[in-house]
Amino acid sequence: MNTALFYSPKFLEHDSGPNHPETARRLKVIVDELSRSSLLKTEKCAYVEPKQAHLEDLRLVHERDYIRLVEKTCASGGGILDLGDTVVSSKSYEAATVAVGAVIDAVDLVLDGRAKNAFALVRPPGHHAGAYYALGFCLFNNVAVAASYLLRRRNLERVLILDVDAHHGNGTQEIFYNTDKVLYISLHEDPKGFPGTGFVDEIGEGDGIGYTVNVPFPFRTGDAVYERAFDEVVAPISSQFKPKFILVSAGFDGHYTDPVGALSLSMKGYEEIFSRIVNLAGQLCDGRLVATLEGGYSLNFLGKMATAAIAKMANASYRIIEKNPAADPKVERKAEQVISSVKKIQSTFWKLG
Repeated sequence: MNTALFYSPKFLEHDSGPNHPETARRLKVIVDELSRSSLLKTEKCAYVEPKQAHLEDLRLVHERDYIRLVEKTCASGGGILDLGDTVVSSKSYEAATVAVGAVIDAVDLVLDGRAKNAFALVRPPGHHAGAYYALGFCLFNNVAVAASYLLRRRNLERVLILDVDAHHGNGTQEIFYNTDKVLYISLHEDPKGFPGTGFVDEIGEGDGIGYTVNVPFPFRTGDAVYERAFDEVVAPISSQFKPKFILVSAGFDGHYTDPVGALSLSMKGYEEIFSRIVNLAGQLCDGRLVATLEGGYSLNFLGKMATAAIAKMANASYRIIEKNPAADPKVERKAEQVISSVKKIQSTFWKLG
């Protein structure tokens, strides 16, 4: 099998309430599009049922008191876990622990050679969750637990986390800010409004200095400059880091129709980025790659984008047709300035042309 798809109906039971963008319909549109495509009819892709993560798995990243708070809030019927938009229901704790379990199972499967790579189709998402807090629809930090698991339980020396969600993964950055064992690279929209972290000068501390790389694009940045950042920042730094495994926080909320994100990427743009990620994994770590679903709220396009990404991972064909939005030259110039700033700052730690 090329690509294992970790999915459980339990993810649909996490109920964030009426009119909330992080809805079970997000996963339904992905599953429906995968069914319509020919991917599952080949032997290149198959579903795998994930197991629930254990408490000691969650404790790789999260404080025990915080885990208990989430569990108790859900057991009492649900409520709000942050200042407003991270809502839980009675089944949310189980869904969130199965989401963590999915990413752990995925890295095990890939590391043991039973699949070339894997995509965890999970909810709730995770990259905004910190060690002791929920934020931005996220309860537990799925990708951070997987990275910690690879380092501490599977004894890998270096893990790359690549975050392509439209919003900065503040939780993931914070968790690994002081280590040189995890390289965290995030491409995201201007974070002034939310989450308030992810600026170019946030580069890590202590042993981790130089191992956090942030590329904060101006609003409405399109495919061309985004891909340029990948080629000029992500690829060269990743190549010098030489990761043993690549984890991707796969948010699709950078699409130009997304109601929550503010970038102007196209479906083709996402397909191209995943093509580059798969190539990078092939060059650097024998293709060992696990992606986990983060954001993406444009229900008319999310299914197609996720399927296009999975097709690239599975080396299978999938056709998307879309009119790309016109690039704004002013925005492009600003975005190019951001890339130049990132390269200037990061060239202290990495060779950048």
